[in-house]
Amino acid sequence: QVQLVESGGGSVRTGDSLTLSCVLSGGTFTTYAMGWFRQGPGEEREFVAAVAWSGRNQYYAESLKDRFIISRDNAKNTCFLQMNSLKQDDTAVYFCAATGLGDYDGGAHYRRSRNYDYWGQGIQVTVSS
Repeated sequence: QVQLVESGGGSVRTGDSLTLSCVLSGGTFTTYAMGWFRQGPGEEREFVAAVAWSGRNQYYAESLKDRFIISRDNAKNTCFLQMNSLKQDDTAVYFCAATGLGDYDGGAHYRRSRNYDYWGQGIQVTVSS
């Protein structure tokens, strides 16, 4: 059974950087595109970024593309989310997710949480001034 485990969260200051990691076990990592979502207090879960199985194509929420970088290391079954110039509005629980859907049509389907097959438990990121 596929399991996803996030790590790297914590409390940081405005302007800091933080990198989240997500390790997939119980499945073939290259079978899946990987995504990151987040859910702030009292808010709905929102798309952050996704990366196709090869790592060649990345997709971002428009508002985050200048500060966040998604990547993957297929040899280590790990996906990363590098977050730079963090703001208080970035405070949220961050979720890693895996989908078996292929990379086509500009990756629009990666932005929808319902298209993901597996989810991590989430990890807290808190940004304070």
